[in-house]
Amino acid sequence: MVYPKHFAWGARIRGSVLVSGSHLHTPSQEEHMPDLARSHAAVIGAGMAGLTAAQAISRHFRKVTIIERDVLPAEAEPRSGTPQAQHAHILLAGGLQALQTLFPGFENDLAEAGAVKIRTGKDMRFERPGFDPFPIRDLGFDIFCMSRPLLEAVTRRRVQQSPNIDICVRSRVTGLVPSRDATRIEAVRYDGEDGPVTLEADLVVEASGRCGLTLRLLEELSLQKPEETEIGIDQAYASTIVERPIDHNADWLGNIVLPSAPASSRGAFLFPIEKQRWLLSVGGNHGDAPPGDRAGFMDFVMSLRTPTIYDAVRDARPLTDIVRYQLPCSTRRHFERLESFPAGLLAIGDALCRFNPVFGQGMSVAAQEAVILDRLLAEDVPMERLARDFFAAIQDTIATPWGVAVSDFAYPATRGVPPADLAQRLQYGVALTKLAAQDPEVHRLTVEVSQLLKPQAALREPALAARVMALI
Repeated sequence: MVYPKHFAWGARIRGSVLVSGSHLHTPSQEEHMPDLARSHAAVIGAGMAGLTAAQAISRHFRKVTIIERDVLPAEAEPRSGTPQAQHAHILLAGGLQALQTLFPGFENDLAEAGAVKIRTGKDMRFERPGFDPFPIRDLGFDIFCMSRPLLEAVTRRRVQQSPNIDICVRSRVTGLVPSRDATRIEAVRYDGEDGPVTLEADLVVEASGRCGLTLRLLEELSLQKPEETEIGIDQAYASTIVERPIDHNADWLGNIVLPSAPASSRGAFLFPIEKQRWLLSVGGNHGDAPPGDRAGFMDFVMSLRTPTIYDAVRDARPLTDIVRYQLPCSTRRHFERLESFPAGLLAIGDALCRFNPVFGQGMSVAAQEAVILDRLLAEDVPMERLARDFFAAIQDTIATPWGVAVSDFAYPATRGVPPADLAQRLQYGVALTKLAAQDPEVHRLTVEVSQLLKPQAALREPALAARVMALI
């Protein structure tokens, strides 16, 4: 089957799952849509990167189709396409800000769905070497804690409210179709429920995570693939959900135990999530993997540098089994360095840069990238130049979280090429932490950077750098 650009391949709710079928919107809604010059865009993947990208694009295209191989649950439930969904996730303040930009009122949606609002610096206890805990301070802004399935469900519901976005589920993309002169993308091929489909598109965005389709296309067209930078950390973690005691009377809602690098990589996250629950994730790297059985898991929790989390959860009622996950390396693909790239094609989210998940940056970075894409489309950047401008524009957004990922070189077993000034960077970080413990304003600044509200360069401003260097 071949469907032209204007064909609406819809998604509707049947029972408890989304299944492909008729339009999600009514003809009357379509009649009131703006007359947009760009006709049709296809987004591959309905995770957070795909959903936010589709929302951004929908403001500038007549039609957007999201192609997803999974069946999407109607409620907040894990699915096979997101193997990390049952582990601890955090929506950083920069990501929340981006989602609020794409979906006005998004904070209210999260609160109504049961996400737990926490005050930064005050409600989350940080236990880090030398500071158990780090000074408790109200830093003046809130974030939300929730399960990954809840965040995705809330975002998906907002996307479904956009009249020109359709979601095609149970559909596996098999290839990208270039033009005859191989200078641009013309269509996407996928296997749908009713057989093979070729869907024409003016713009295709790969948000599937692994970037396999884009890399394969470049190879087929004898075009240069992007250089890749890897930080081999072999991060392994295990997670479970437990009942959060109603009588829990500590002065914190959640707790983070940071490891004593390089001597130990063991750390933990205990986050409050919807329905009066705690999501507990523990992890280690380079072979120090948490066990998958309950007794072994709890022994790992008990082995943490501090007993706070173990004391909180040892008598809590388990609600799920132990689930495990491992990521070999953080990967950054340098699309911005390519001299030639097909027009009408983009990669976004993990397809561009995949971070060590313990830093909780991936979803927030993807949402920020979608906001940048929205801006470029609003500036009417020509399709022939869109990829080049987008890949260049997101480098500052990636730079800060990637700078954090580089800290994994603190472990001698980490694979890759560390920066030449690694020792100085690590020394600077230790001294900056000491200064932040002493000075509330510096504390707030470090958190704003870690929450992706400010660039990492803010931590190297001359006046601040002089104070930090004085402590080295």
